[in-house]
Amino acid sequence: MASLYKMPVSNLSGIGAKRAALFGKLGIKSVGDLLNFYPRAYEDWSTVEKIGQLEYGGTFCIRAVLGAPITDSRISGGRIISKGLVYDDTGSLQIVFFNNRYISNMLKGGNEYFFYGKVTVDSFGMQMVSPTFSPISDGMRIHPVYKQTSGLVSKTISNAVRQALALLPKEINDPLPDNVRSVFGLCSLRQALNDIHFPKNRDSLDAARKRLVTEELVVLNLGMRNLKNHSRGKSGVQIKKDYLGEFETFLPFTLTNAQKRAAADCVSDIMNKTTPMNRLVQGDVGSGKTVIAASVCYTVIKNGYQAAFMAPTEILARQHYETFSKLFENTSVNVALLTGSLKESEKESVRKELAEGTISMIIGTHALITDKTEFNNLGLAVTDEQHRFGVAQRAKLLAKGENPHLLVMSATPIPRTLGLIIFGDLDISIIDELPPLRKPVKTVIRSASQRKGIYDFIRREVVEGRQAYIVCPLVEEGELEDVAAAEEYAAELMMKEFSDIAVGLVHGQMKSDEKDEVMKKFVANEYSVLVATTVIEVGVDVPNASIIVIENAERFGLSQLHQLRGRVGRGKFQSYCILINDKSSQVTRERLEVMCATNDGFKIADEDLKMRGPGDFFGERQHGLPQLSIADFADTASLELSQKVADYILFKHKDIYSDELRLLRTEIDRLFERGGANTLN
Repeated sequence: MASLYKMPVSNLSGIGAKRAALFGKLGIKSVGDLLNFYPRAYEDWSTVEKIGQLEYGGTFCIRAVLGAPITDSRISGGRIISKGLVYDDTGSLQIVFFNNRYISNMLKGGNEYFFYGKVTVDSFGMQMVSPTFSPISDGMRIHPVYKQTSGLVSKTISNAVRQALALLPKEINDPLPDNVRSVFGLCSLRQALNDIHFPKNRDSLDAARKRLVTEELVVLNLGMRNLKNHSRGKSGVQIKKDYLGEFETFLPFTLTNAQKRAAADCVSDIMNKTTPMNRLVQGDVGSGKTVIAASVCYTVIKNGYQAAFMAPTEILARQHYETFSKLFENTSVNVALLTGSLKESEKESVRKELAEGTISMIIGTHALITDKTEFNNLGLAVTDEQHRFGVAQRAKLLAKGENPHLLVMSATPIPRTLGLIIFGDLDISIIDELPPLRKPVKTVIRSASQRKGIYDFIRREVVEGRQAYIVCPLVEEGELEDVAAAEEYAAELMMKEFSDIAVGLVHGQMKSDEKDEVMKKFVANEYSVLVATTVIEVGVDVPNASIIVIENAERFGLSQLHQLRGRVGRGKFQSYCILINDKSSQVTRERLEVMCATNDGFKIADEDLKMRGPGDFFGERQHGLPQLSIADFADTASLELSQKVADYILFKHKDIYSDELRLLRTEIDRLFERGGANTLN
């Protein structure tokens, strides 16, 4: 099948240069791409209903005769409306098409067809608007529905796929060896490709989907493992002495056992392995990941190397700079900050000292990975909020040194099954306990009608010297509308409820220095209440903040709500999270009740994955993984099966470079090239 990836889609009948360009908009350039362009949905025409038994509002397939030729008429705006009456032995209904000038040639009066669509009703009776249809000769079956683009409809794609399938050779070399498919009950590739596009029945579709989903996740799984095992070679960073004990002596607090274990894991990696450390430290909000990073940085720096700490936002970078500066103020560690908002002269000065080796610890944003930034001897790269950096960005930072060690941190708890895939290129240390003085945040659900009581509660806390966040309503239209809503919300609070209280506003459209200025004032308690958009999800540490109110809580995923809740509960005071929700849906209520029942981010992550899928963990493609064609990270059963299959393959074949896995390696390359990375070359 490999040659079909080299055959342009324009080789197929009916696809000229213009239509090939439309296929290209969907990412289809070759016949092979077309075969892997799986349907986004299916219309089940395998069960045919009688017209007399149809119910309004339902979607059905009927077998009916078109009583007379379709009639066209003009309506306002020069549009065409086409109508016809179809019937069976139990009744009749009207079919209606809009602006389809060819429909009268496609449907012939007196002929029998299958029609599939939603049944509605108007003053003339029952009707189907723009139903899909096919001649009776096509038979009762399941029809594929493909993602479309303007000028290229699903039926045209379907016809092209039929041609592509006909070009498959009788014997297809299968990436999954026979013994693997036999053990795990997976059908052949040829059968899977035929049945995913044109399934004979529901069972054949399920079997095809199981095969293709499993293969794609296995390919991703093995590719990520290969990144860990082969991509970086031997490290040029030699760490001879462990300084963890020395680091602990100048801390004003005692590390938890989980923190000590994570730090020891890191130092063991960098001292005992010839390959670079690739480790993720994963812990809930407030579990103390930053101090672990500091301890490992200290050991690397004391051994004569530099350390770099990359944060996803300028606000967070500045906070870390202040934290590290305090931690290392009585040591020989020289800490500096490099962000995009610095004056050019300041950036030049920092880069000069960094290249000369005067700076031993640099904190920064993406400014760290620009071509202008050079290191003298980078020994350790740390990235914070791992899910916000892609594989390519991580690689750019690592390229600044001679195979330096890598430590990535995430406060987004990931369910174990998903983590096996997402972080397959990393060893993992989990911080599963919070510092002893941390008090769990009390979380409650309230309705908008109770807002006055909420404001009264905020006022009482402010009188006691505390502070509060209010996360604004999410507006569905987009970010600019969110900002407008936030500005209006803040203005109303300033004029009415909190006219005598200092209220600040921060949102994503503000310049970095403006956001920094607001956050500095909030940290200094110059603002008692901060109205914000979700820009504070990853934000500065304000121990004095004891309340966070989240409007429209039902519009957030649980993991994002948990991240927002993590803005409070960072000091010695009891803290509160108030979720405002007016949706009466039982499902919505049950979802939000999870937040009230636990402060355990991993339990919340499991529930979030079950309810909403993986999008809430990663936002818009921020996880840096290749784009999948058919697999779904929310499908935990398939994730677990793919893990077993990958383990079995490596057990049976020892190494992914064995000759029997040649075709599987090709699929790994193809998948990772699609994601911007190549794992095997």
